[in-house]
Amino acid sequence: MSKRIFITTPLYYVNAEPHLGSTYTNVICDSLSRYHRQRGSEVFFMTGTDEHGEKIAQTAAEAGKSPKEFVDEVSATFRATWDSCGIQYDHFIRTSDPHHVRFVQDVLTRIHAAGDIYFGEYSGLYCVGCERLYTEKELTSDGLCPQHLTTPIEVSEPNYFFRMEKYQDEVRRRLQADPELIRPEGFRNEALAMLREPIGDLCISRPKARLTWGIEMPFDRDYVTYVWFDALLNYVSGLEANGLTERFWPAANHFIGKDILKTHAVFWPTMLLAAGLPLFQHLNVHGFWSSGGQKMSKSLGNVVKPLELRDRYGMDALRYFLLREMVFGQDADFTEQALVTRYNADLANGLGNLASRTLAMAHRYFAGVVQDSAPAESVDRRLADAFARASRELDEHVPALAFHRGLEAVWRAIDAANKYIVETAPFTLAKDRAALPRVGAILHNCTEALRVAAQLVAPFLPDTAERLREGLGLAAARFADLELPWGEAFVPGHRLEKPVALFPRLDRPASGA
Repeated sequence: MSKRIFITTPLYYVNAEPHLGSTYTNVICDSLSRYHRQRGSEVFFMTGTDEHGEKIAQTAAEAGKSPKEFVDEVSATFRATWDSCGIQYDHFIRTSDPHHVRFVQDVLTRIHAAGDIYFGEYSGLYCVGCERLYTEKELTSDGLCPQHLTTPIEVSEPNYFFRMEKYQDEVRRRLQADPELIRPEGFRNEALAMLREPIGDLCISRPKARLTWGIEMPFDRDYVTYVWFDALLNYVSGLEANGLTERFWPAANHFIGKDILKTHAVFWPTMLLAAGLPLFQHLNVHGFWSSGGQKMSKSLGNVVKPLELRDRYGMDALRYFLLREMVFGQDADFTEQALVTRYNADLANGLGNLASRTLAMAHRYFAGVVQDSAPAESVDRRLADAFARASRELDEHVPALAFHRGLEAVWRAIDAANKYIVETAPFTLAKDRAALPRVGAILHNCTEALRVAAQLVAPFLPDTAERLREGLGLAAARFADLELPWGEAFVPGHRLEKPVALFPRLDRPASGA
């Protein structure tokens, strides 16, 4: 039976357009989805938009639109952006979807009937931007929200509460028993620290007298559901809508930014336990992207727009930079100059160079026809070993979310292939007609190197892999066969296409920066 994996991004809040951080999350999830599919696993990959709450109602009012009009427009922007970026999700969920609304109300009904929801007084320091209460300990030394650097407002009103603290000890026990439940370990330790302190019960409603844009509480029409209690349930409601909960939920892998750790590491597990559902398999937490050493913000004018980068450099170049530059779980800095440097060094001089040299020499010396690879010499075997080692290392690093190390391993093999060309010097040997059989064997090996490189990068650079497949003249099914032994993909007489420039070198950032 094949392995199953359910991959989710957070639901992106529709008060702003897609940015580099959300693009990074989707690129990770898309790459991991493609990686597991390539290896025969059953995958369900879901993304979507979070559309309820005070922030949305306020932003819509400022734009002179109804909340529904506003969320329809911005959600469509998110979907169009991911489609334009080649993100291959299986389901795009919106919290305004009727099936999600019904599911949330069903869960609320069940938890209320079990006695885990009660009516009480809601008071404390509230951040509208985060749409949650903060304790004084959680605020900055200046008393500000740590995410928005704004002063929380004091609120007090009657509301419904979820008995979250009832499940605190059980969540802590699960986290202590399963070191892989939250990754990387530093974020697991951070979650455990939260769970050692009193977490209180969670206010899960807002009075309609103050906010009407939300999912109505099924047992009291005067209240709507708190946005986080609503949004987190998407991870199950999306599967329910496709009839896949029993098949995929135990294999749930959430990917989030570190700013929403508490909601996912504390709120969400307690909600699952109350609903009688198993916990997720992994909560995977990544760091933040800054821009030129500064936090991205509209006021600073340093917000990085993914579609503009895609148009300037190509989506695969952007994907490669994001995956190669950030160590998963840590913060990273974006500059266009760094992207160009990585582009030239790895993509143009590395993979692009290997492809153009191999195909160009095959056409120059043999009219694009693959020759016999025998007999093999020790230098040929070393090349095959380099790619076998890269494949093993990739399979070691990617499941551990060390994407940068996995790609580094593949590029070591690509560098070995370029060095192989220099060492064997087919362009020199070709001057001697008697040496042409050896030249043909060398180029056969280079063609194999290019095939395996294309297979290895396919989950991460899908457009590039497809262009290489076409250049190598391989049928899709044959190219997809990861078990095909080295040396058996191309029979003598197989015809290669003429070379194309995969990654033309860049002298400077395309924006002129």
